[in-house]
Amino acid sequence: MSKEKSSNNKKISLAEVARAAGVSKMTASRVLRDQGGFSESTRQKVMAEVERLGYLPNRMATAFAAGESSPFIGVSIPDLRNEAFAQILEGIDHKLGTFGHQTVLGLSRHLPEEEEKWIEKILSWQPAGLILTGRVHSPRAITMLKNAAIPVVEMWDLNSSPLDMCVGLNHFDSGYQMGRFLIEKGHRKLGYVGTDHGVANAAQSRWKGFAKAVQDGGGEVCDHHCLNDVPDFYPGYYGTEQLLNAHPGVQAIFFQNDNMAVGGYEFCEGHGLRIPDDIGIVGWGALPVLSVFRKKLTTVKVRHVRLGQLAAEKLLSTLHGSAVQPVSDVGYLTVPGATA
Repeated sequence: MSKEKSSNNKKISLAEVARAAGVSKMTASRVLRDQGGFSESTRQKVMAEVERLGYLPNRMATAFAAGESSPFIGVSIPDLRNEAFAQILEGIDHKLGTFGHQTVLGLSRHLPEEEEKWIEKILSWQPAGLILTGRVHSPRAITMLKNAAIPVVEMWDLNSSPLDMCVGLNHFDSGYQMGRFLIEKGHRKLGYVGTDHGVANAAQSRWKGFAKAVQDGGGEVCDHHCLNDVPDFYPGYYGTEQLLNAHPGVQAIFFQNDNMAVGGYEFCEGHGLRIPDDIGIVGWGALPVLSVFRKKLTTVKVRHVRLGQLAAEKLLSTLHGSAVQPVSDVGYLTVPGATA
C-alpha cells in the first residue's frame, strides 16, 4: 500500500522526514543542503518523503548553522499606491531574486517613526542588508543602522553623503529643468498641484526647484496647491479645479506626477480649455499611464525599474566583497510633449 500524504496541520519536522525515508536525521539534513556524502538512491528517498509530507525546511536556521549570511534583504518604501515605488520595488525584487535573496518589505508611509519601527524589527531578523527610501531618518534609526554593521543603500533622493551607499536622482534639479522649460515656452503665470509635502520630501524638492526656475526666469507661481491625498488621477482632477477657480489666469500647471497631470488634463478638457493653447499641463515620472494616454504628455522621464536594479546591484556587490562607488546618479530627462 502506498503511503498517503499527511493531511493534518501539524508542522512536519526533519526527524519525521528522516524516519520515513529510513535514514538518520544528519543524512536527511545533508541531502537537503546538498552537501554530498550520500547516494543517489538515498537522495531520491529523502526528497520523495519531503514531497509526500510537505516538509518545508527552515532556510534561516540552515544558513545560520552553516555560517552563511542571511538570505533576507529588507526593503522599505513609502507606499505601494505610488506607481514609481512599485516599479522601483519590481527592479529590486527581480535582481535580488536572481541571486537567491528574498525581499522583506516594509511600508514607511513617509513617516520616519514608522521607518524606525520597521528597522528595529527587521534588524532582529539579522538581514544581509537594507535598502531604504530617502535620506531622512530618525536619530535612533541612524544609530541602529550604524551599529548593525550591514550594508545599507539609501535610494530615490540623491545624497552625496549617505549613511553607506546611495542610488537616486536630484529631484530639485528635475523640477528646476521643468520650470525653465515652461518659462522658455513663454509661460509666466504658473501653478503647481501635488500632495502634502510634509511627508513627500522628494516632491517638495521638485517643487522648490520648479519655483526657483520660475523666479529666475521672471515668472510667477500663482499657487502652490498641495492636497491631503494620494498623488493619483482624481486628486489631480479636483486639485486643478480648485487651483483654476482661485487663479483663472494660470497659463500652465506642473503636477507632482503623471497620474495627477492626466487628472488635471481631463478636468481642463472637460471644461472647454484647449491644451496647450489655453493652458499647459506637465507631469513627472513617465509613469505607465502615458503608454495609453491619447496625447503625448510633457513630463520628466525617470528610469524607476533601473533605479531599483542599481540599488540591489550595489548591495549585492558589497555582500560579495566587490568595491562599489558609494553614490550613483540615475539621472532624469525632460521629455517635451504635446501638452505644453
